[in-house]
Amino acid sequence: MRIAIIGAAGMVGRKLTQRLVGDGSLRGGTIEQMILADVFPADAPADFEGDVQILSGDFSSREEIDKLVAARPDIIFHLAAIVSGEAELDFDKGYRINMDGMRHLLESIRAANTAEGYLPRLVFTSSIAVFGAPFPETIPEEFYHTPLTSYGTQKEISELLLADYSRKGFVDGIGIRLPTICVRPGKPNKAASGFFSNIIREPLNGEEAILPVSDTVRHWHASPRSAVGFLVHAAELDTARLGPRRNVTLPGVSCTVEEQIEALRNIAGEDAVKLIRREPDEMIMRIVGGWATRFDASRAESLGFTADKSFEDIVRVHIEDELTPAKQ
Repeated sequence: MRIAIIGAAGMVGRKLTQRLVGDGSLRGGTIEQMILADVFPADAPADFEGDVQILSGDFSSREEIDKLVAARPDIIFHLAAIVSGEAELDFDKGYRINMDGMRHLLESIRAANTAEGYLPRLVFTSSIAVFGAPFPETIPEEFYHTPLTSYGTQKEISELLLADYSRKGFVDGIGIRLPTICVRPGKPNKAASGFFSNIIREPLNGEEAILPVSDTVRHWHASPRSAVGFLVHAAELDTARLGPRRNVTLPGVSCTVEEQIEALRNIAGEDAVKLIRREPDEMIMRIVGGWATRFDASRAESLGFTADKSFEDIVRVHIEDELTPAKQ
């Protein structure tokens, strides 16, 4: 079994690599090769006994994608993307990375499929940003796809391409619409949603965090541990169960910023909460105001996808996975 991860140097990519190395197999086959691709070289897993190929370059280019597909991975995880805030600020870069990169990947796979019948499983990380306001209280999976950001538009176009190339038999694709992944370890990034993690992560580290939106903002979350579980389950799922609807909205936890802060208070106390400083940001408030807040994820749940049960669980996952001595 050959596994490729595009975006392997990112947070979720690193955790997915660790999970796969620990499991040692996927879809009933022993993992014999891992192809780890990103713009920066990913770290080779220390405990993996099989072959590791590290690819670094611009994977929005057809040339770099062809190098990856030439290895004929059985399963490709496509995690690479320019995040929401950066895609909004840099229009050209967002479309090049988030849309052109997906099209080049699908075209490279199609060429190999036409030449020799190559048919990999492609797991694509989409986003709940494909939906756009105004929203009902709970958003069904069949709700209009009218994204209100460039990032959401790029993800929606990629979803349509994935479904069409799968319909034509060029690839065995599944797109998973991730909730906002929280609490993300490391340093803040340029995602508009980054503050959801920042207001938990920084106070737990004894550092100040900026809150750019009101306490009433509600959003849909899942932990990094759940994100990795989503990816592994998507790789192993019988895609015949999807029918022509190759993209699915995943389960998560719906809560307000106020409820996030209360979860932090219950776990870490008032001193942690006092490190949150409110500093409104008009651009972030505008972007977040166009995001969905609660989903009916019953289709995903019927397909076996599972997520965290509460935001306190999400905070505890972060503490267990990132802050306990054994994880450092």
